Amino acid sequence: MTRPAARREAYGARLLRKTFSRWSARLGAAWIFLLALVSVFAPFLANSRPLWISQGDSGYSPVLQALSVTDIAWLSAFVGVVVLWSLPLRLGKRLLSLAVIVVLSILVAEALVKPPVLVVYERYRAEAAQFDQVILAPIPYSPRDYLRDQGDTGFQPPSRAHWFGTEETGADVASRMIHASRVALSIGFVATGIALLIGILIGGLMGYFSGVFDIIGMRIVEIFEAIPTLFLLLTFVAFFGSNLYYMMVIIGLTSWTGYSRYLRAEFLKLRDQDYVQAARAAGLPLRSILFRHMLPNGVAPVLVGASFGVASAILAEATLSFLGLGSVDAPSWGQMLNQAVRFSSFNWWMAVFPGGAIFLTVFAYNLIGDALRDAIDPHLSTVDA
Repeated sequence: MTRPAARREAYGARLLRKTFSRWSARLGAAWIFLLALVSVFAPFLANSRPLWISQGDSGYSPVLQALSVTDIAWLSAFVGVVVLWSLPLRLGKRLLSLAVIVVLSILVAEALVKPPVLVVYERYRAEAAQFDQVILAPIPYSPRDYLRDQGDTGFQPPSRAHWFGTEETGADVASRMIHASRVALSIGFVATGIALLIGILIGGLMGYFSGVFDIIGMRIVEIFEAIPTLFLLLTFVAFFGSNLYYMMVIIGLTSWTGYSRYLRAEFLKLRDQDYVQAARAAGLPLRSILFRHMLPNGVAPVLVGASFGVASAILAEATLSFLGLGSVDAPSWGQMLNQAVRFSSFNWWMAVFPGGAIFLTVFAYNLIGDALRDAIDPHLSTVDA
């Protein structure tokens, strides 16, 4: 009796295995995973509100009562990732389902959640002695808690009370860095997601149809490549003010050209392959030919560019924040880095911790991108398939 043949490993699974067989990619992914966990559970890690308060037999959680729409969106995204990645679904369906879950959670939270507009953080510290049990967060300071009840706390070096020191306003640097990780991750993923969507659509159509469509598409690509993203962001902020969501859209709308070039080149090679010709002869719709048969075989170089694109988006936001043109409402690593050199004295903790976070995050994405590029190139890959 003959043994059944071993199931052939899918190209995507083999690519991931070869990529993360390198320690550099594992280290980069570990740092990104740590940032993601910190971003999801930021309200429970750094908050002036107690995690739990009890008086006698009754108790409640001030943190849960004050969750914002952003907090709920991050938590729903985490739950969605855990649930969807345990189901046997295709990657595209998983991403689409995750987007639907996040959007629905935001809409429901906007309608039902009403967090307090004015918060007096000092009240929680003053009333803590009145309760039988008070459980505080590991860092008992919110990012907008300026510690006005503790005297002059501006620019205090790291200590047992403030692990990473304090800012000019007295806010705890560790707390603001934890909440600022949300800005770094969201602007990287959202901006790159927008660029990927546009680049894959236009690049795929250019490579598949070629001819006049390709000529017109390449002229559009050249026009967008001539737009300086950073100066466009500076101009937009000068006229309309700083807004994180607008930054995401602008970065995404001006950085899709590289992805379209990669996919165009791949589709020009794939359009004459036998399986594509067979799909045409079978009468499959264009959507199925492009995105179900050709895209999985040509998207690998685009993913390499996307890993570097996320790092570029994070650097663009950090640059604007460092120049004082970033988001005013949300804490940002670049905004904190600016305070290290704003005044006559050099506040080293304001340079080391935010600057180190920016460096490690960008470096982590570059490590993953390098490993993915080597896994794609058979001449550079050192791991047996």
